[in-house]
Amino acid sequence: MSRRVVGVTLDNLEDLPKHSRSCVYWELAPHLREQAEEFGTAELEKEAWVSSVLLEWGSCGRIVYSDKLPVGFVLYAPPNAVPRAAAFPTSPPSPDAVVLTGFHVLPEFRRGGIGRMLVQAVAKDLTRRGVKAIEAFGDARPDEERSCVVPSDFLLSVGFKTVRPHPHWPRLRLELRSAITWKEDVEAALERLLGTVSVSTASPVLQR
Repeated sequence: MSRRVVGVTLDNLEDLPKHSRSCVYWELAPHLREQAEEFGTAELEKEAWVSSVLLEWGSCGRIVYSDKLPVGFVLYAPPNAVPRAAAFPTSPPSPDAVVLTGFHVLPEFRRGGIGRMLVQAVAKDLTRRGVKAIEAFGDARPDEERSCVVPSDFLLSVGFKTVRPHPHWPRLRLELRSAITWKEDVEAALERLLGTVSVSTASPVLQR
């Protein structure tokens, strides 16, 4: 079984789970999200957001495939492209950080290193682009019904540190200078963790 990580593009966006393709929790302000869900335009809004970020900023996500099956994904973007990032009690994110937004691993593939693999791929991409840190709003009371916010326990387990505590919505940060070895050694580390792995970190090309 081989695993590979590729950049999110408009061509493979449909490989995200259906609930994730229609989740615009991060991409739209709360009132606009409600309108999109009410009128059934959430998937179109998600596609428009990914297209805009790809065009204006560059690579904004990674998908992990196990053979040909998409088993996990992550999305990330600058704070000014993430309206929801201004709506938490622990907002705003730091201006020198990129915000980790959508994150999901299929239940049957959890606890196998896929989540860490995604975080390492993001760290490698952003380190090459000169970004100093990744920040994320964690959910300290996670449940499967609210899957658009990453559980804070998971973020802590992969190296994030709490920078603004909160009983429900802490803000966490991963300093990328502490992940320099990921940039240099991520392929070897992932091979030790998961077996044969192919990691692609090239910025995706926008398809017109």
